[in-house]
Amino acid sequence: MELDLALSEIYPLPLDAKEKLKACITEVSYPKGHLLISAHKVEKDVYIVKEGIVRAYVSTEYGQVTFWFGKEGDPVLSMKSYVGDQKGYEDIEVLEHSKFYKLKTEALKSLYQSDIHIANWGRKFIEFELMKTEERLISMQFKTAVQRYSELIENYPELLQRIQLGHIASYLGITQVSLSRIRAEIK
Repeated sequence: MELDLALSEIYPLPLDAKEKLKACITEVSYPKGHLLISAHKVEKDVYIVKEGIVRAYVSTEYGQVTFWFGKEGDPVLSMKSYVGDQKGYEDIEVLEHSKFYKLKTEALKSLYQSDIHIANWGRKFIEFELMKTEERLISMQFKTAVQRYSELIENYPELLQRIQLGHIASYLGITQVSLSRIRAEIK
């Protein structure tokens, strides 16, 4: 996804504000398997996926529990680090060779202080992330695994071709065997 489009999807910016923001952004790329964000560390960068896909997970005594996928145009960050300048709880792994737009959190927060348009962009950025988190929580609390899988197919069909079934099962909160049953039932 092109940078101008990625920024505008969050909140439209006047040209001068967009140029200030873009001046602080660099492009980086990482191979499949790279740990973009590490748990138990204060993360100092925010990313937007240009090309590729990532997953966020928490390691438990029972294994890794995937709770989020990011694709082209999606912001990637440790919310705890970004908002509270605290160590995060999640790892974020690159699932295929990917390119990102990278922005130092410190530079972004400085722009918030100097440009009201960028501050409003940042507010919308966090509001969208909060809404996605709330939708995910409601889905896990009140919907069945079949309903969650059906929503995944409907809203993100391209992810099913790009993500290992084990990660999808973990994201849905079920075993791979249960996911196989659901997939057979839906076909």
